[in-house]
Amino acid sequence: MDIYTGTFFEQARENFAVIADYLEIPLHQRDRLLLPKRALIVACPIHRDDGSEVVFTGYRVQHHLTMGPTKGGTRYAANLHLGEVAALAISMSWKCALAGLPYGGAKGGVAVDPYGLSRRELEAVSRRYMQEMIPFVGPKTDVMAPDMGTNEQVMAWYMDTYSMYQGQTVTEIVTGKPVDAGGTVGRREATGRGVVHLVGRAMERLKMNPIESTAIIQGFGNVGSVTAATLAQQGVRVVGASDHTACYYDSHGLDVTAMIRHVEKHGVLAGYSSEAVFDPAQLLTQPCDILVPAAMEQVITADVARRLKCRILAEGANGPTTPEADRVLNERQSEIFVIPDILCNAGGVVVSYFEWVQDLQQLFWTEPEVRDRLNRVLERAFQAVMARVERDKVPHRTAALAIGVEKVQKAKLTRGLFP
Repeated sequence: MDIYTGTFFEQARENFAVIADYLEIPLHQRDRLLLPKRALIVACPIHRDDGSEVVFTGYRVQHHLTMGPTKGGTRYAANLHLGEVAALAISMSWKCALAGLPYGGAKGGVAVDPYGLSRRELEAVSRRYMQEMIPFVGPKTDVMAPDMGTNEQVMAWYMDTYSMYQGQTVTEIVTGKPVDAGGTVGRREATGRGVVHLVGRAMERLKMNPIESTAIIQGFGNVGSVTAATLAQQGVRVVGASDHTACYYDSHGLDVTAMIRHVEKHGVLAGYSSEAVFDPAQLLTQPCDILVPAAMEQVITADVARRLKCRILAEGANGPTTPEADRVLNERQSEIFVIPDILCNAGGVVVSYFEWVQDLQQLFWTEPEVRDRLNRVLERAFQAVMARVERDKVPHRTAALAIGVEKVQKAKLTRGLFP
């Protein structure tokens, strides 16, 4: 299919080809595994505050429904396009399968800059987008969640819009909601906590001491800020951090608590300090023990990969490493321990699954229960990946993707092809 364009979709296609060759998947089965089941493009017209009308483009891609409903985030970004959404949906399928969740992957969003909207306009876009999605989503069909540019409030608007259409409250239609609207405790922090749990497991294998370790966090949104705060609580010195507005680096360590307070007040890192300002283009290649790209995809190119000076690369973002960079990292396996994205940032979808289950049962867990269950799921996935690495002598990403792809392939073969 040539409707999916862009370098990020080509990255998803290339990553799949590597795994398909490794697993020796027959050529005639590959398109059915890779290509999305359904792709939607909708118009989202709204009234602006000045009385004018504007139409934004919305997307939703559902990769496969073989193992259950699809699951995936919804992002608002000015440059969002169908190929990017499809690539993210495909990655989510492998991630859910690796974690053992009964989902296929999905992704969606609106091509809009959320920071350029008033609160009323943001609500209008959100409600209109969900209105257009209603014929194609549902608690047993496709369950949305927040992503870049969206948050708990947006999910509450989605849930309310869908519920008004159904004539009853349907909390399980989305996850990542506020706790008082059917959300679960621990969901907002889940991805960052998951990153730190897996970093800790990697540090144990490498015999690294957190007190003697340093970290750099690229991206100081929900995932990056929680990761930074949790690492700091464990004694790791955070020496670098950035978001789309500012970048800071100090080899003596940054005050993570103060940075989080600044972001809570101002929304962005810009203005936090004038003393530790740093070139964002150089942040990823500064010396550190733990590097966490938690912002955008494709930030680690082959050139950056050659210049990395970290011991652990923990991919908090989706698809931060290009295929060319992967080949470089494969040559540096003895130097850099890679925690691939579909494992490293799986904490969010795992606790989203917990939220969906609790909403369906109307029985809610305590935060310690959520954390314990999250760690157990991540531990099982981590052990499976490392066992595959050691058995087949393959890179970490190959092992993780292979487990996910293999599970989806087996499910499709078991169910057969209808009609």
